[in-house]
Order: sequence, then structure tokens, then C-alpha cells
Amino acid sequence: MNLSREQLLTADKRYRATLINSLAGFRQVSLVGTISKQGQTNLAVFNSLIHLGADPPLYGMISRPDSAERHTLENIRANGSWTVNFMDEKYRQQVHQTSARYPREVSEFDACGFTHLFCEGVPAPFVKESPVQISLELQEEVRITQNNTVLLIGKVHSIFLPEGFPSEDGFVDLQHLQLLLCSGLDSYHTATPAVRLPYAKANGST
Repeated sequence: MNLSREQLLTADKRYRATLINSLAGFRQVSLVGTISKQGQTNLAVFNSLIHLGADPPLYGMISRPDSAERHTLENIRANGSWTVNFMDEKYRQQVHQTSARYPREVSEFDACGFTHLFCEGVPAPFVKESPVQISLELQEEVRITQNNTVLLIGKVHSIFLPEGFPSEDGFVDLQHLQLLLCSGLDSYHTATPAVRLPYAKANGST
């Protein structure tokens, strides 16, 4: 099948969203924890965590346009803080359920059966059930004018990993933890064992 830009733009909206999202391939599933100025917690599933650099340590995350209510985005703007929580595949159904449109006054932590975990110096809540947790502080917000999405750039404040992680060279073998991946909006997966290759050089030596 060949699809032109014109065909994509005139296709059914949900069909187009499913196609373009799934075609981007496998991505890490993250539960993003935030809290409002009024103390109302929020939890939402995201698949758009982006590594932006390690010096300084930065991650990016894409939020959909703020033309509608975006509780996660509003809370990050209000507090400048959010947590990223990777989840074991056994929580697949609960993780997916956080994508439902709950009213502002309903916390997805409670509605979907997750436990708040607060740590000193981090306003936003972690997910206690998560084996890999990252807290981020908002550094910059970049509006992508082509579709009005928002790139949130966060400075890494703290990282929590299970005992035995990372390896001596800093590698975090996420596959070993059986963490959730996704392709598209509703297709969940786990990774196969990692194959690590030596640093590539132009002359082929290692």
C-alpha cells in the first residue's frame, strides 16, 4: 500500500492517529505523576519520553495541544515538577486505564489502583509500584507550531533504581526488569534480551 500525504490528511482521524503512532515503533511506557497547586494528584500514561542529552542530564516529553484540558501539563506548569515511572508488564491493564478521561477531582492513582509515594524535595508523586523512577524539573517549554503540541524539557533531579542497577559502566538493562513497551496507542509489549555491541569506529577496530 502506498499512502500519499493527501490520503493521510483526508483519512479518518482515528485511523490516521493509529497508523502514524504505531509506525513510529516500540517506545518505553511511562506513568507520569503530577500534582496541582491544590494538592490533587494526577497520573497519566505517556510514550513520548525523549533522551535529550547527558551533560547536563535532560529528558523531553511531548504533551498534546493545550486547547483542551490537559491536567498533566497544567500541573507541570504550576509546580515545575513531574515524575516518570516505568512499570512491570503485570500492571498493563491498570497502566492503560490511566488514559481514560477522569474528571479533574479524581486521581488516577486511586481510580486505577496505584500507590502515591512522595520523596523529600520532589513535589510530584512517584508510583510506589514502579521499579524505575525519575523525577524531572521543568527547564523549558517549546511549542511545536506545526501541530501546537508542547515539548517539555526536564532536568533530571533524581533517579531511583532497583538493587543491582546500573551495571559498572552505567548501563540499565530495562529488559531484565520486564518493563512495558508500547507501539501505537493500545498495543503493549515487553523487550527481548539486549545485545550490546562495542563502540563503533571507522576503521572497524574496537
